[in-house]
Order: sequence, then C-alpha cells, then structure tokens
Amino acid sequence: MQFSESWLRTMVDPKMTSDELSHLLTMSGLEVEEIAPVAPPFTQIVVGHVLEIGKHPNADRLNVCQVDVGTGTHLTIVCGAANVRAGLKVPCAMVGAILPPGADGKPFEIKIGELRGVESQGMLCSARELKLSEDHDGLLELADDAPVGMNFRDYYELNDLKFTIKLTPNKADCLSVLGVAREVSALTGTPLKQPTFEIVSANIADALPVKISAPDLCGRFSGRIIRGLNAKAATPQWMKQRLERSGQRSISALVDISNYVMLELGRPTHVFDLDKIHGSLDVRWGKTGESLKLLNGNTVSVDEWIGVIADEQQIESLAGIMGGDATAVSLDTQNIYLEAAFWFPQAIQGRARRFNFSTDAGHRFERGVDFATNVEHLERITALLIDICGNADTKIGPIDDQQVNLPQRLPVTIRTARAVKVIGVPLTDALIADIFTRLGLTFSQEPGVFQVTPPSYRFDIEIEEDLIEEIVRVYGFENIPALPPVAPNTMFIAPENTRSLFAISHKLAALDYQEVINYSFVEEAWEVDFAANAQPIKLLNPIASQMSVMRSSLVGSLVANVKYNLNRKVSRVRIFEAGTVFSRNPDVQDGPLSVAGFDQPKHVAGLAYGPYAEEQWGQPGRAVDFFDVKADLEALFAPITLRFAKTEHPALHPGRAAQVLLDGKVVGFIGELHPRLQQKYELPLAPVVFEVTADALQQRAIPKYAELSKFPAVVRDLAVVVKQGVPAQDLLDIFAAEKRTNNACRILQAFVLFDEYHGKGLENDEKSLAFRFTLQDTENTLQDDTVEAAMTALIAAVSKLDGAKLRT
Repeated sequence: MQFSESWLRTMVDPKMTSDELSHLLTMSGLEVEEIAPVAPPFTQIVVGHVLEIGKHPNADRLNVCQVDVGTGTHLTIVCGAANVRAGLKVPCAMVGAILPPGADGKPFEIKIGELRGVESQGMLCSARELKLSEDHDGLLELADDAPVGMNFRDYYELNDLKFTIKLTPNKADCLSVLGVAREVSALTGTPLKQPTFEIVSANIADALPVKISAPDLCGRFSGRIIRGLNAKAATPQWMKQRLERSGQRSISALVDISNYVMLELGRPTHVFDLDKIHGSLDVRWGKTGESLKLLNGNTVSVDEWIGVIADEQQIESLAGIMGGDATAVSLDTQNIYLEAAFWFPQAIQGRARRFNFSTDAGHRFERGVDFATNVEHLERITALLIDICGNADTKIGPIDDQQVNLPQRLPVTIRTARAVKVIGVPLTDALIADIFTRLGLTFSQEPGVFQVTPPSYRFDIEIEEDLIEEIVRVYGFENIPALPPVAPNTMFIAPENTRSLFAISHKLAALDYQEVINYSFVEEAWEVDFAANAQPIKLLNPIASQMSVMRSSLVGSLVANVKYNLNRKVSRVRIFEAGTVFSRNPDVQDGPLSVAGFDQPKHVAGLAYGPYAEEQWGQPGRAVDFFDVKADLEALFAPITLRFAKTEHPALHPGRAAQVLLDGKVVGFIGELHPRLQQKYELPLAPVVFEVTADALQQRAIPKYAELSKFPAVVRDLAVVVKQGVPAQDLLDIFAAEKRTNNACRILQAFVLFDEYHGKGLENDEKSLAFRFTLQDTENTLQDDTVEAAMTALIAAVSKLDGAKLRT
C-alpha cells in the first residue's frame, strides 16, 4: 500500500514528524517499508508564463520564447519542445538552477548559454527532466491559474513524502488512505476528517436490469446509469498527483476517478460502457467453455470455479478481479454503468493467481471489502464524475442496490482477565472501553467482559485473540514493560539410571561419527525402500513434493547424506542422527507431548561408509564392515551387553542383517544396505547402518561396588567344532548360563570368542570357534583341580549342543 503523506494528513493530521508517524504505524502493525520523497532535489525552478514565441533565425526546430518568471523582466529562452506556445505556463529553470542528476549521475546546472547564435537565459522543463515521471513528449504543462514566479516545488507540493506500507493479510481495512487515517486517529486521538461530498440526485429513471444468480459469490450489487459524460475531460492535476504518488498511472478521467476512490476509500468499482452492454446483467458462476478477453489483453477460459458478470450474449467481467475488453470505456464513451459490489473473499481467493496475474481489485476483495457502504461510495464516485466529466446534458439514474446475502457480524466476547494474562499489563475495563471506542468498535459491557460487534470493514475480528491484538496495538507494544519470566526456581535432578541424548551424541562423536540433522518429512519412496511402509503418514500441505510424508525410519535420510557427500568427492563417511520418527498407533491419546493416533519416539541411527580408517602407513586400507559397526554399537551401549539375532529387513542385505536385542526385547537393527538399494541410489560400496530406540540407549546401570581380586587369573582356551548354521551367540549364552547357575563356574570372570576356523581337518559344513576364558577367585589362589572342574563343566554344557564337539 503506497500513498502520499500530504493526502493522509488531509484526513488526519497528528502533531508529529514524518519519522514519528512512520514509527507509530510500524509499531502498531502497519510496517512502513520505505519513506521516499516524491521528487528528487532541485533548486531555482519557478512557474513561468510563456508570453510570446518566435522562430529561431538559425534553426527550424527551435523557438525563441519570452518568459515571465515574476521578476519584472522577461527572460529569453530557446526551446525545442513541440508543445511550447504563447500563454503556456510551465516550470522554468532560471540561471543558477540545479536540476536532478542525469544519466551520468551528476547534477545539471543551468547557465546562460548560446544556441545557434541566440542567447538563452534559462530552460523550460519537462516532467522527465525534473524526474517527476518518464513522460518526455513535451514540456510539463501547468494549470492556467498557476501563480507566475511561485517556487515550483511549493506549487506542485514536491516537498511531500511517499509512504510504502507492508500490510499483513488480515489488515485489509488499511488498503486505503481512509483506512490508514482511521488507524492513525485511533492511535493518536487526533480527530478523523472523512472525505465529504454532496449526494447527486437522480434526474432520470433509467436502470439496468441485474440478476444475482450466485448469492454465494456476490452478497450485494449496486449500480447506476449515467448518461452524457465527457470522457475526454482532463483529470485534475491534484488527482493525478495523488494517483502517481500512490503508484497508479493516469489513464483517462473515467478510469482515474474509479482508481482514485479505490485508493481513497478502499472500494474497487468498475465502469462499463453502457452502449456496449447487451441487455441485462447476470452475476453468476462461469461455465466450462466460456472465455473472456480482459482489459490487459489476455484471453482467459473460465469454469464453474470462476465468478463472472455476464450480459445476455457474453461474459463482460471477471467478478472482483478485472473487467472485460468488450465493455471497456474509451475517450469516445458517453454513457456508463457504474458498478460497486460486495464479493465474498472466499469466492475471489486464488482466482487471479490461476491466471498468473494480480490486480488491485482482486487483492482487496479476496481479503474483504466493506459491504455496508456500497451506496455511499457510489455517490462519491458519481460526485467526482459529474464534477470532472459532467456537463449540462449529463443525466443520472437512480442507484439500484440489491442486498441478497450479507455477512453476519457475530459479536465476539473478550474477558479483561484474559487480555491481562496474555498482554502482561494490568489493564482496566475503562482503558479497554476507551481503546474500542477509538477503534470505532461497537460493544456492550459487563464487569470484566465485553461483547464486541466487528464493523462491516473489519474481516479480521473473529475470536477473542483478535480483540486482544487490537488492544495491545493501540496500547503500544513499547509501553509493555520488559520483565523476566516468573517461574518456580526448582532444580530437577535427572535420574541416575538414565543418560541424555546429548551424552549419547558425545559418545558417538568420540567413536568418530559426525552428527547430521535432517528434515522429519521425506520422500514417499524412501518409506517404501527403507521401511517397507506402503501407507506412510502424509502431510496435508508439504513444503515440497519430495517432502510429502513423515519418516518412520532415519536410514533413508542417512543414505541421502552419503550420496550428497559422494557427489562432492568425500569417500569416507561416518554419520549419525538422533531424531524423531512417526508411526500410527490408535492407542495414543492427546497429551502435552503427544498427538492422538500417532507414536513419535526418538531413534538414534548411524551409518559408516568407505574405508575403516583414514589412509595411513600404520595399517592396510580396507572397507568398513558389519563387525566394525557392531563393535561401535556395543561400545555405545556398554556396560550393558547386547545380543544380536539374524533377521530379515527390507533395507538390509539378506545375509548381513541382525536384530539388536536388550534383555530379550528387540530395540533396533544393524546390517549392510541391501544390494538392490545400493544399486538404486548409485553407491559404489555398501554402507553399514544401525538404528536403535533412544529409550534403550538412555538406560544405564547404576554403578555398584565390586572387590578387585588380589590373586592371579588363569586363562584357558577352548575350541569347539559346530555346524556352520550354529551362531556363536548360542555358545556364549551357554557359557553365561553356566556362570550364573553352576557353582563350579563361579570363578569364571570373562569369556570371548577370539577365532573362527574353516578348512583342513573339518567337514565342509563345520566350523571351529575358539573361546578364551579368564578365571579368577577373590579369596585365594586358584588350584588346578578348581580350574579343571570349571572347564569340565563348560565342556559338558557345550557337548549338549547338537553336533558340538571339542576340536582336537
């Protein structure tokens, strides 16, 4: 929204500077983006009067002018403009005048010069030379009553400023100078002076038949016929100035008047050439197959989603957006139909964007325009039309005002206590009542409660919070004291048997993983590939087409991170993420941190790709494998001991994947990426990934005192031959059970698998697993018979396993 400060001050003139006014508007929610002068600086330019002209003796295209500039002497000025003539009043730059910078960026000084042998004592100026517009067809012609010798800046009001306001979508009531003036009046208490005009009485009974077939499109339609106008009449200079300083180009008097009232009062209207309308008008929804050539030259196709105004032969206008070319007014127009309507915002929203353009009218109607002032605004336009374009033969018809479906203005309740709580200021009923009065809001009052009925021009007041916003805007954000939050100063101690995600992240960083943070919404294909989730949770309004569903696994994002790094020549990647995943669960109820029907647990996932270690001389290079990542996962859970069981997972290699079990419960998975996905995502090597629940990782045992033995330990090795399909974990479980249940094995302190052998001396379906046992007593030195008893018990337990035997 752009307007000139001088125009605003004709309606409300607070005793404050331009900068203070700008700050006031910004702090009330009407952000002033820019304040700019309406014209660049220049000096010594006055209103000149061309008294006589004569041909230049040495140049066919030049004239020698005698110009009165109010000094008592006439200046001789050589001018080549085509529109120079005797009697013309024009800006005149006197000797010593400084004009705005030209193309070279330097100011231009006027000096006495000689043109083809004739001395020139100044310069007659065009609008372009003064940087007032791009019009360079000739001199800037001034009104006949312009005072000769008056400073041109004062005469043309060039010491004015242009305000550009960035409005939020809810402040449609400020899309006019009157709307901004209402705000300034409410904020400062300065009286509001609304535009005044005399109602023009009808002197003919002519009326154009109009039918409203779509009351859900148009709630009120008003119009009148005016005959015998002079469309060639010049737009007054004051109106041109205000239009130009509001970013509007002057077109013709009929169009300019309509645009002027839109900027002044916020009411878009349309002027039809009455002689081009075929019969009556019908306000309706469009029909498939219909089309319309618009004022901008585009031809658009409409359907049942687009509102139109049609006559008995064709569509004449896009409702609330733009008129049609067929009924456009021109300089030959004599008879018009003047229309003002209320279009429902939801019936206009999105329509202009469908055709890839926007209009001032559409911008206003899709936000809401005052539905109660159709007739008054038509009278305002009529008065301007008669004043500027009217003549003795002008005939004015009565206003045909049809009200079929006006919005209901339901009262909104606001509680003083609620406003005090939200704003944090001790407001009183009297203060709130004063604010509502200044805003022009109609209300009824009980102690502590107000019932406010929104005005017809306010479409942004629907709930209590909207009224609280109005209170705080007028009260002043700067008047709210800056106070620290008040809360109980109680320290909450974290349970000793849990650790934070922050500590887990530090542990992973110590294991040479780098943390990544990814979006929680991912591609739908990722859910199918990495989680076999054919029914993911879809977003209603995704920020991008490739981010349309909520993730149920972190693996897809990690694989994408690897791909991103590979494309940038990073060959070794070790990353992890601690984040939320999402799944459906009908048992979940709404709560402070939950949404009914959806689980949102935290998971921790890691991925290793490329060489096991950075290239170095101390060890040969090799690719990271399943057991490297498994060791990292065990270190992450330590001192808790994990179990791993073979599994099938849609994202993992069929023979290189395992469940992660903690106390018999599955808490995650680990494995090598499936070859199919490796090929699909163009990865030269297979990454190894893991994903576990954060809850399981956050568990930790409370440290307990244990006596360290002062006696030496005994180490024994045991090699067991088993079938290829027997997992080593089965044997480890047997040893752990013996330690717990067999008194002879109580001295068993630790046992590890240290070797696996295949080959000579074994059958093809056999393997040899070698275990190392550490035995120690805390009370005395172990004797051979005690050690042998323990080893015998272990051998006996292993022998019970089908096909197991000692390797000899």
